[in-house]
Amino acid sequence: MWITKFSLLHVAMACRFWELLCSGNRFRTNKSAALYLNLMFCHSSNDVDLYENEIPKVTKLTGLLANVDAINGRLVDINSNSTIFDDQIEHEISTFKSLIRASVGTTSVQHQIKHVLASLMNKKHESFTPFSKATEREPMVVDSLTKVSNFLSVSAQQRKLVRMKVCSQVTQHRIWNGALKEVLNNFAVDLDCLRSQGSYNGMLLGHQIVHSCLKFLTETAVFSDPDSSWMKLSSTKTVNSSDSQKWEDVLVMFNDLIKCCRSETRLKLHVAKAEVMKEGLLHIKDILIDNSVGYKEAKHQESLVKKKLSKTLGHSSCCLFTLLLYYLYGRVADIEVDMCGGISTNGNDSNSYLFMGRILTSDSEKMVGRGVKQLDRALGLFKFVWEMAGMKGHLNLQGHMWCVGADNRMLRYRGNTYFVHGICL
Repeated sequence: MWITKFSLLHVAMACRFWELLCSGNRFRTNKSAALYLNLMFCHSSNDVDLYENEIPKVTKLTGLLANVDAINGRLVDINSNSTIFDDQIEHEISTFKSLIRASVGTTSVQHQIKHVLASLMNKKHESFTPFSKATEREPMVVDSLTKVSNFLSVSAQQRKLVRMKVCSQVTQHRIWNGALKEVLNNFAVDLDCLRSQGSYNGMLLGHQIVHSCLKFLTETAVFSDPDSSWMKLSSTKTVNSSDSQKWEDVLVMFNDLIKCCRSETRLKLHVAKAEVMKEGLLHIKDILIDNSVGYKEAKHQESLVKKKLSKTLGHSSCCLFTLLLYYLYGRVADIEVDMCGGISTNGNDSNSYLFMGRILTSDSEKMVGRGVKQLDRALGLFKFVWEMAGMKGHLNLQGHMWCVGADNRMLRYRGNTYFVHGICL
């Protein structure tokens, strides 16, 4: 009975395929025909239903979104590198990526992935096919050390070690100051954009607050001593209380900025990141920044600040994670991947493979380059935590990108391997 049903399915598919070829514009290319013929050998009727029902949608969206990229919650026009604020396009790109995720899970595409890896790497690939599990095809926003540690199966004892090592590096004044400036500069870019459009009443106040915060951070920075300091240093020990400032001043300005900009949806990512940085500001709000404090006293205060932040910024702290992102990449935006991937261990040796994926709307050189760099940051972050935790074995990194109509190929970037997979329509 099963064989009869399966054969009837093949006959029905062949008839449907011929009907589509003869009926018009939906399937005109050789790639389309090849894909549909390949589907005749799939073992799941769900694969057939997916392609037959969704190909027209994917085809349409591919044309509409060819120059659009979605990176860390932002829509970007890759030609002008400008942010796009359009709810309809945001919905369309979400739909597009959902359809591609579904196609990657089909039997035919899974076979294709295995074949591509074997041919491009000139050997039979180790005993796994990336993204074969539904959980490996889910999107992920990486916004805390806890999320990274859960993914890597880092033990509780190892997490303590990771946090201790990370805190010792990211609680330096130059990292803290730089991360705050990056948050504010990102704010300023979109505030200027809103001002030019004349579409936001609170823009002027927000811009003034950002300017005041940046002025504060610039005045308290120490350019002559990169290893110091949470306050300006002086050879004199004379203290003029009128010159003293507290980090609480920045905290107050951040609160005002958040209140001022919260109602503007186009600033929601900046507001969210300002909320994250408030956690650290709350812990150091009573620390004085004195222009005339003595060197030894400044060093003592700096040590106290680092100890306080290291104690209070927990493993799950988004503020600690933001400082780590700035430390590693000079950016504060959370890292987002379209397919979270997973880890596969080769049973023959101690090597493990960490793989993650991106879905691209075109295979232009610029788009592929952006995809590689985005995956490189995500994979690099996970490897950093892997090494900080002292995990066993070597972690090999693999990035995978899917694009409609692209040629299958393998790229190398900073010593890691990246694959471009074509989805044929």
